[in-house]
Amino acid sequence: MTSDYAEFTRMLMDDIRSHGAVTTGPMAGRPLMILTTTGARTGQERTAIVTYTRDADRYVIAASKSGAPTNPAWYYNLQANPEVTVELGGEKLRAHARVTSGAERDRLWKQHAEERPEFREYPKMTDRVIPMILLERID
Repeated sequence: MTSDYAEFTRMLMDDIRSHGAVTTGPMAGRPLMILTTTGARTGQERTAIVTYTRDADRYVIAASKSGAPTNPAWYYNLQANPEVTVELGGEKLRAHARVTSGAERDRLWKQHAEERPEFREYPKMTDRVIPMILLERID
C-alpha cells in the first residue's frame, strides 16, 4: 500500500511539475499544489500535495487530513517553519504560511467548502477544528 501511494504521489508531482497542474488520472483538473515544508524535528524538506482555493492573491489550504482525528504532518512543519515553497501553474514560489483563527478562519473554511464540497463532510468525522492556512507570496 505504501509503495502504491508513494508512486501515485510521485506521478502527481511529476505531472504538476511538467504541466503546472494534474492532467491525467482521477485527480485531473483539481486545484492541487506541491507544498514543501521544513520538518519541525528534522529540518529536512518535506513535500505534500494539497488542494487549495484562493482568497484574493493568497492561497488557502485546509489541514483537513480528510477528516482524520489528527492534523497532517505538514501542518506541524509549517507552524515551526512558516516559510514554505509552493509549486503550481508552472511556477515555484516562496510563501509565508499563517494559521488563521476566529472569524477569518470561519470565513475561509466556508469559502473553501463552497469551492471544494467534499470538505463539508470532514468536520463531521473529527472532534478537532480543521485549521485553515493562508499562504502569502514572499517577493
